[in-house]
Amino acid sequence: MSEHAAPASPGPSVVAAFRKPERRIDGPDKVTGRTRYAGDRTLPGTLWAAYLVSTVPHGRIRSIDTGKARAMPGVHAVLTAADTNGARYGRVLLDRPVLVADRVLFVGDRIAAVAADTLEQAEAAVAAIELDLEELPAILDPRDALTEGAPILHPDGAGYGFMAGVRASLPHPNVQGRLVKKRGAEDIEAVFATAAYVFDHEFTTPRIPHGYMEPHATLVWIDEAGIVRVVSTNKSPGKLRDQMAKALGIPPARLDVDTGPIGGDFGGKGYSVDEFVCYFLARATGRPIKSVTAYSDELAAFNVRHAARMRLRSAVDEHGRLLAHQARMVFDGGAYAAAKPMPHVTPALGLATLTGYRVPNVDLESIAVYTNTVPGGHMRAPGEVQASFAGESHLDMIARELGMDPLDFRLRNVIRDEDEGALGDRFTGPRAADAFERLRSEMGWDQPAAAGRGRGIALCTMHVGTAMGAWNLGLRLGADGQVQVLTGMPDQGAGQSTLIRRILAATASIDEDRITFVKQTTLEAPVDPGVGGSWVTHMAGRAAAQLGEHLREWIDERVPRALPDAPSSTELRDDHLVDSATGQPLLGFTELARRLVAPEEPVALSGSYSPGLHAVGEPGDADFAAFGVEVSVDPETGVITIHDAVLVCDVGIIVNPVGHAGQLEGGFAFGIGTALMEELVVEQGVVVGRTLGETKLPTIRDVPPLRIVLMDSQAGPGAFGAKSSGELSNSQIAPAIANAVADAIGVRITDLPLTPERVLKALVARG
Repeated sequence: MSEHAAPASPGPSVVAAFRKPERRIDGPDKVTGRTRYAGDRTLPGTLWAAYLVSTVPHGRIRSIDTGKARAMPGVHAVLTAADTNGARYGRVLLDRPVLVADRVLFVGDRIAAVAADTLEQAEAAVAAIELDLEELPAILDPRDALTEGAPILHPDGAGYGFMAGVRASLPHPNVQGRLVKKRGAEDIEAVFATAAYVFDHEFTTPRIPHGYMEPHATLVWIDEAGIVRVVSTNKSPGKLRDQMAKALGIPPARLDVDTGPIGGDFGGKGYSVDEFVCYFLARATGRPIKSVTAYSDELAAFNVRHAARMRLRSAVDEHGRLLAHQARMVFDGGAYAAAKPMPHVTPALGLATLTGYRVPNVDLESIAVYTNTVPGGHMRAPGEVQASFAGESHLDMIARELGMDPLDFRLRNVIRDEDEGALGDRFTGPRAADAFERLRSEMGWDQPAAAGRGRGIALCTMHVGTAMGAWNLGLRLGADGQVQVLTGMPDQGAGQSTLIRRILAATASIDEDRITFVKQTTLEAPVDPGVGGSWVTHMAGRAAAQLGEHLREWIDERVPRALPDAPSSTELRDDHLVDSATGQPLLGFTELARRLVAPEEPVALSGSYSPGLHAVGEPGDADFAAFGVEVSVDPETGVITIHDAVLVCDVGIIVNPVGHAGQLEGGFAFGIGTALMEELVVEQGVVVGRTLGETKLPTIRDVPPLRIVLMDSQAGPGAFGAKSSGELSNSQIAPAIANAVADAIGVRITDLPLTPERVLKALVARG
């Protein structure tokens, strides 16, 4: 699908230890079908869960009668809100009820839960529950939710539990969360009033599902010691344990979460729903409870990418320099904010409209709003996909209205050394301008495009991920020379275990093949923040490097006593103890371990990395990537064809070359779907496209070839100078395509996705 150009400057982007072909630890089991996901797990006596859900977007429960359901064959429990103690849950804001007590807030809200011997029996019992719902007026647009007199969807919201200290005050009770950033002039309107040019544009983006292949699944039981055991698809087991403890009033020490392999994530597996109600079912029945979500319910009732409406306004001087930027980002948060993990309870990167550009005066606001629709949550580069589409489209529109070349206009405003970005961030060695200049060369930008074609570009400035708290790993060295890594980290398909193994092996200078993984539950495992946010390469990689250093130190301390005849200048090198003065091998690692480790007493070591060790301003605070496309548009059908696609990115040291390329290519495919086809259609509060086919996820036939150009850069904050790549290539594709379409046909489309119908409608409107 892609081809890779040579680095833009001399010097390797892959250190010698990482040049040999990688072997995915999880590969053999996955391709042979041996991998067991959460939905494959079961126990003797397991019961199945099913749920009665709302069929209206907003309604009051007049009455509910579960008598017939309780009497049906195979049924062991039927629960309503009266059985859940009013429990609410969430990643930060605990605003979603386990079961609704009085008022349903979206189609899919859970009202009752059944546990039965089989799934068919549980579903039949759900159908037998008699429910009387009074339908209420629904709020389906965030703008309506903020009007005077709008129904308040969460009148008791001020009393909800909050996992991040004290919840900030909000301007309206229908606002889930708010994030504001102001810099520069106190009176920004004065800057706009005196500017040579002022530009004002609006954009919208739709809801999008994550598209992971494995649906949410869980198995919950309470063991004889009273420990609540949870098997889950959640990618952050430690955080899920804490959320369950807070929501259910259970001490964390009596909760044990086990997350095995995860079949895809893209942000959606940080949020759990079933585990909470299954706990109550397990408590009521004394039996294990299993729940596997149907995909139609995943799309209709779990978290999706937020729909957004964005207004951007910028002031520009007579030389084409940005003077001020104002953005109002309104995200449709849906019925609950439970899926959002940030203290500000909004999409994390919702202010990232012009992150990589120099703007002295800014006034930015991002809010997430309650509506009677499917809840919104974090999805790959949460908020940035929406903000980047608006920001990079906005810049292109400004450049063309000024009569300037879009690339030259960006270069005039892009951040350089010592500059601050729009959000006030400083970056060491920013590569934005370098990326654009390399893109100019790779695309032949200064030469006219072929007849009937247009070109578009966009910039991505992506943080190198850092999570709160430390990443910890354990290690056991046996007398047989086998090295076990102890971790609770799940692998959601990005190859985290392979990355840790490679870094540990390279740091300790031992063979990768002797390193295996022991997956532990939250009661056993070293603490880590889980997978996500582009932080695994940085944080887990640094912990793995420390683990390797500690192993070397442990061996160095003991060699003189265990091998008194060994030279004083010994070290581990290439899986051997060698005389560093001569390079002469003395012992293989297996024999060395046999002499140093007692057979019944494996050596236990630990490695840890805290983001506190990475000060702001160190090299590698951000990745920079420039994306360019060349397209044509069929005027009869509105179909967009991509003829050329180039990604120029600043990458740091690459630990897994194949995995790194897979992340960039996968992000590109992800971005193609966002740009051209994906949309979760909601009509009158009802999700009408409840299959992946209807939401139009791209297949390999929809993804054109991509040329990836890697720029060597200063060292990143990760081990050996690594950076991150997981969210680098999917945010800027939609605006680049929209910009190219405008260049090709002179029609600007400000709403995603750029479907043939939408393009054709714009062409017809133009006349």
